[in-house]
Amino acid sequence: MPDQRTPARQSFGDIAPALAGYTDEVLFGDLWKRPGLSPRDRSLITVATLVALYRTNELPFHLKYALGNGVTKDELVELITHLAFYAGWPTAATAVGIARRAFEEAGA
Repeated sequence: MPDQRTPARQSFGDIAPALAGYTDEVLFGDLWKRPGLSPRDRSLITVATLVALYRTNELPFHLKYALGNGVTKDELVELITHLAFYAGWPTAATAVGIARRAFEEAGA
């Protein structure tokens, strides 16, 4: 897969090609395709984890990825609102701003 321009290869494949390869082949190739959870459920779990752990770098990609996996904008906003009480208000407030930009970029 080295000749394909995946998001991982575009973001960091030039400096960390092995990490980009693991991202494409193991993370999104194997883990995300396991039959135990749907891609939609995996997106909800991933976005919730990224919000709760304040992983702002990865959040825009996964918000857009979640939309592509069938999670609605309203569901993502509800997820963030819910997490305000479990992960902290500043964390949720930051996530809302990131979500606004991600939704605009995705045309949602």
